Amino acid sequence: MRLDAVVYTVAGMAFGVILGWVIGSQQLGRTANVPAAAPVQQSAAPAAGQTGGRQAPPLDQARVDQLTAAVNTDPKNTTAVVQLANVYFDAERFTDAISWYEKALALDPKNADVSTDLGVSYYYTNRTDEALKRFEESLKINPKHTKTLLNKGIVLAFGKEDLKGAAAEWQKVVDLAPGTPEGEAAKRALEGVAAAVHNNQGTTNQQ
Repeated sequence: MRLDAVVYTVAGMAFGVILGWVIGSQQLGRTANVPAAAPVQQSAAPAAGQTGGRQAPPLDQARVDQLTAAVNTDPKNTTAVVQLANVYFDAERFTDAISWYEKALALDPKNADVSTDLGVSYYYTNRTDEALKRFEESLKINPKHTKTLLNKGIVLAFGKEDLKGAAAEWQKVVDLAPGTPEGEAAKRALEGVAAAVHNNQGTTNQQ
């Protein structure tokens, strides 16, 4: 079995679970309030996200308008900038999300969460190498940032077909955060890799 076939096996067994958690985790820590302001119309072209042929979630335009107005009032309102990026991310408008995450990171260069969300957005726009470089920057900020390690493993596995490297990152997550959602996701990923390797060995032995 070729390496890419092993990757596809892992994808079928574990990646959907992990990706679902990663996307879901984007919702965490997004409850900070932004002062209400008069709506300002904001238009942006749809991005070419990896939606697998399904329809992307709708963009919350009212929220975009509110946050854009807040940023226009105070361009250094980091919270509003991050939340605006998050709104676009949640709508799978990844190109727009990248623009706002980059602005947020310029305002707060030591924010590992924003740095990693930017890396994920790069990956969803087929910028795999940039995603990995961004994850490395996140880990310079916080070497134990489990969300970064989990995502780095995903990109190594499915962007670079580097299962060994991916497994190493996922093992770090298991060791750092056992029993947490990140740790459980990484554990399932490792189990998927092990199952794929086992199936590959079984197929080889039968030939």
